[in-house]
Amino acid sequence: MIDTHVHFWNYDPLRDNWITEDMYAIRKDFTPKNLMRVFNDLQISGCVAVQANQSEEENNFLLSLAEQSDLIKGIVGWIDLQNPNLEERLNYWSFFKSIKGWRHVLQAENEAFILNKDFINGIRKLKSYNYTYDLLVYHDQLTHLIKLVDQIPDQPFILDHCGKPNIKSGEIKDWTANIKILAQNPNVHCKVSGLLAEADWKNWTEAELFKIFDIIFENFGVKRVLYGSDWPVVLISRPYSDWFNLISKYAERFTTEERSLLFGGNAKAFYSL
Repeated sequence: MIDTHVHFWNYDPLRDNWITEDMYAIRKDFTPKNLMRVFNDLQISGCVAVQANQSEEENNFLLSLAEQSDLIKGIVGWIDLQNPNLEERLNYWSFFKSIKGWRHVLQAENEAFILNKDFINGIRKLKSYNYTYDLLVYHDQLTHLIKLVDQIPDQPFILDHCGKPNIKSGEIKDWTANIKILAQNPNVHCKVSGLLAEADWKNWTEAELFKIFDIIFENFGVKRVLYGSDWPVVLISRPYSDWFNLISKYAERFTTEERSLLFGGNAKAFYSL
């Protein structure tokens, strides 16, 4: 089994100012050593480490961790897609085979950035290097994302955290409509990850999470959905095992082969692990 969405960091209160005071559980360092016991207990063989800092130095940090731990099966790094020397940078990073794809924190950007011509042209260059691209947005940015994805139909994309539906408010009508449109693009996959952060951290219910799962699996299908935890962010709500067990319970309705795809097969295929 593969967890497709894990972060590691040496906590820096200035750089990591997105980690607010109420997220006290994650205001510290996290390394692969912190995951070994829970992965062993749950029989998870490895993870995809996803960038948490927007710099190329983050790539070096994750590569150094991957050299030290075989838990890291692949890396989603960061690169400036609007850099005039992008081709040179992509060629440089292509020698590091652990890097499977890239991500920018689009949830912090506006429509003008997401649909910027240079940004889109940067994504277009990824396919020739067999790179994937992770899409991180809030539910109210999905309309911009649809316009972006429509322009690059041959690029392998993956939607992080199901597009961050507003679970806490229960207002998911627009999110549902946009997920249906986005999922019509066969090149777009989806991670069931990060949802506890979008719910009431301490008082979410299984029913409201299963409702989100229903919509994701109905539209993307089991073959385009990948398991992820968003560890350590998940810890602001529950221990890792609670999230894993929740998805495992939902997946009891699937066949053995489908569960195998959700928890590992799809990850290996999408990220070329």
